[in-house]
Amino acid sequence: MTDAALPASEAPKTAPAKPEVDWGKLFLGFGAMVIGQFMAILDIQIVAASLPQIQAGVGASTDQISWIQTAYLIPEVVMIPLSGYLSRLWGTQRLYLISCTGFIVMSVLTGLSSSIDMMILTRALQGFIGGAMIPTVFAVAFTAFPPERRVTASVIMGLIVTLAPTVGPTLGGHLTEALSWRWLFFINVPTGLIVLFGVARWGEFDKGDPSLAKGFDWFGLAVMAIFLMSMQYVLEEGAKDDWFDDTGILWLTVVAVLGGTLFIWRQLTYRNPIVELRAFANRNFTVGVAMTAVSGASLFGGTFLLPQFLGRVRHYSASEVGTTMVVSGLSMFLTGPIAGRLVRKTDPRVPMFIGFVLAGWGMYMAHGVTKDWGFWEFAGVQACRGVGVMIAMIATQQITMSTLPPHMVKNASGLVNLSRNTGGAIGLALLATSITQQTALYYDDMTSKVTQGGATANMMAGLTERMMQLGVADPGGAARKAIGGMMQQQATVMAFGDSFTLLAIGCFVAAGVSLLAAPVKNAPPPPSDAH
Repeated sequence: MTDAALPASEAPKTAPAKPEVDWGKLFLGFGAMVIGQFMAILDIQIVAASLPQIQAGVGASTDQISWIQTAYLIPEVVMIPLSGYLSRLWGTQRLYLISCTGFIVMSVLTGLSSSIDMMILTRALQGFIGGAMIPTVFAVAFTAFPPERRVTASVIMGLIVTLAPTVGPTLGGHLTEALSWRWLFFINVPTGLIVLFGVARWGEFDKGDPSLAKGFDWFGLAVMAIFLMSMQYVLEEGAKDDWFDDTGILWLTVVAVLGGTLFIWRQLTYRNPIVELRAFANRNFTVGVAMTAVSGASLFGGTFLLPQFLGRVRHYSASEVGTTMVVSGLSMFLTGPIAGRLVRKTDPRVPMFIGFVLAGWGMYMAHGVTKDWGFWEFAGVQACRGVGVMIAMIATQQITMSTLPPHMVKNASGLVNLSRNTGGAIGLALLATSITQQTALYYDDMTSKVTQGGATANMMAGLTERMMQLGVADPGGAARKAIGGMMQQQATVMAFGDSFTLLAIGCFVAAGVSLLAAPVKNAPPPPSDAH
């Protein structure tokens, strides 16, 4: 009887091989979710190059138009961590279908908007409802895929996370020129319907647990919303409003600090927390979240700086900016498979270190930028940064999630995506502030040298004489205006050089911190590796 019982006892050991039969279903379902994730991330930046056309279309003021992006981002940061809880409650498939359906509906309503108030409302709902499409894909990659295939899933997600914000402004600019700005939102409908079909047909990866609805932490949700929305608003609008010189920014910062403290206390003491903060007890998760924030700052910061420079200094059009930015997207796309192999074959700490060093060096290459830099001068900068960000991001995902117990993965995925968005927002706020402050400092310095005489004074005299020859009514005023314009341009260029350097320093520091992670045993079992 003992011998006869052996096959039965051994049968469960072969159960983990069962998912091999459903590879087609897994890839089709995951692929549909990835397309939806790309759509949700793309919508953050797709309006960037078309804001003047949208402003004219809905009759918005200059101050109001920035809210088209801000209104999407602020509610989104609330849904990202909440999605882990909802995924456990309803199941991944149901949550994703609800999120995608709401995203499509709000996209249509945003495209039909006739006023800025309606657009801000629909964009806010679009960001909140669609926010669940981003972290759920991350969770599926680390729960549905066997360990030896998770790096491949990470490569796919890495490509989406990096390419979507990079191609967003370019795609948006071309769509607006070819059709109209309303198609920035209508384009989500056919894509969204394909995603809905794919997820409904092949996306059943787990079951929900309705018992989690009992004792739902409504107080914790309210505190989390207040904390995250206040923090995001401060980061998005602080640089425009001179930070704490603005009373509203100051009070919202106080609200964010108090709300954050109360939120952390609530999540650590409540029996059924919305967000599982205990994941931070895992050393690799903590280091990984910090590195994810830095990679987010590098990704969004680089995508922010280059178009700003090309627009403000070189006066490039949206399509010209897109053509210049294509090097970054191509380098990331081509690096993905190589980065995946590198992370799979070595200790992920090594490629993470290498990635941040490369990203930092790419940014530092632009510290001496001049007003004449264009496509070819930025090509090396973008290629180096793109390769580095892709390697660092894929290695960081592996380190962050690989040592967590399975029951923490869904909640942890929300925290990881939140850290990337928050890191990006912090990076953009610091860079925007740096550009503004350094431009003013350099301009003041050059102005003081003009009043002291020297080469600039001689230039002023020469320009005044030239204006007199041209018959200008006020030659002295015209010369001063011309000199002021040149000084302003040079001050702006030098400020951008400082911002590129600031981003480089952040990446170099991150490279050092990445070595604090614990070693990760990455090698798959021999049969899977051979396969």
